Amino acid sequence: MAERVAVLLASLALVAGCGGPVAGSAKPVRLSDGDRAKFKEYYSQVNKAGDESASKQAQLLKDTQHPDFKQKTCDLRGATIKVEPTWTTLRMDADWAPPGEKAHPRGDVYVVAVTITLRQEDQAIGSQIGSLHVVLLDDEVYGFAPCLGG
Repeated sequence: MAERVAVLLASLALVAGCGGPVAGSAKPVRLSDGDRAKFKEYYSQVNKAGDESASKQAQLLKDTQHPDFKQKTCDLRGATIKVEPTWTTLRMDADWAPPGEKAHPRGDVYVVAVTITLRQEDQAIGSQIGSLHVVLLDDEVYGFAPCLGG
């Protein structure tokens, strides 16, 4: 069990997309209150689904995966995540592409600093501060499902 926890904790950095500074320069976010509310609702739904069950959260992450990257979903192996964004850090990230990809996702890409807590059977087993990307495309919010390494 200790080995599994160590692997999950070590891989939290992958969940949060850590790996150094985020490329790009800070620009004022040009979001309407309605669009900002959509991002907040997206993370609220992710957390609510995780509170209900690992399978509900996995399905939500699959359903809200960016349409150009549907094949890139991952299995959290029965774990759930709780995402706590720091909304004052929300900004556009026009040059970002998902790891291993050369293409920028369609839509308006934003990045926000988050605290992610990894939970196994309602027990917090690790926490990481990092950043997550979300996209506003055709008036819908899409994300990129996190993956556990190891």
